[in-house]
Amino acid sequence: MPSIDQEIRKCVSVLQAGGTLLYPTDTIWGIGCDATNPDAVEKIYRLKNRVESKSLIILLDAPGKIRDYVSVVPEIAWELVENTNAPLTVIYPQAKNLASNVTANDHSIAIRIVNNEFCQRLIRTFGKPIVSTSANISGAVQPLDFKDIAPEITGGVDHVVDESLSRFGNARPSQIIKLEINGEFKLSDNFCINNTADETTHLSYYLPVFIHAEFSGFQHG
Repeated sequence: MPSIDQEIRKCVSVLQAGGTLLYPTDTIWGIGCDATNPDAVEKIYRLKNRVESKSLIILLDAPGKIRDYVSVVPEIAWELVENTNAPLTVIYPQAKNLASNVTANDHSIAIRIVNNEFCQRLIRTFGKPIVSTSANISGAVQPLDFKDIAPEITGGVDHVVDESLSRFGNARPSQIIKLEINGEFKLSDNFCINNTADETTHLSYYLPVFIHAEFSGFQHG
């Protein structure tokens, strides 16, 4: 069984070479690559048979790095990412310094700040954000356990992190909200707040709910 240090060294080597990883994130097992390398990102789209109009999530190890990849960060975002304990992915407007095919058509980018040791150390050592997308062919069920990952995925990446390191994850997808520059947000239709799917509300009104409630609903794939 490799140590966490050995795995991180191997993963960084693969990422620097433009390769892809199958790795345990702070939520479920994910497929990852250098989020600033468009060729590496393209490999993930091909592996998952996923259209590029569906953007990807990127992971960072600390909130302070959000400004490196988002042109304008709504002020309410800092309170949100620093105070919630549940895995939370926030979609920010006006991405920058990232591969063009990792962002959405409106140039927004989905970012999650990880809080587990393996991902934090991997991102910090690599020095750049890492893509995170569920370890399944597009449209298939998201596997919550390593044994449920399809062989097309395990055999299609450049490196598979040792299964023992999955102890650092939570085995559940993150929740996702989209922020606008003015601090407004949009929720998915399954998000556990009494809003309709298309309703737009100011985030500060619901901030205590986000901080203290359990999340459910909108998942990444």
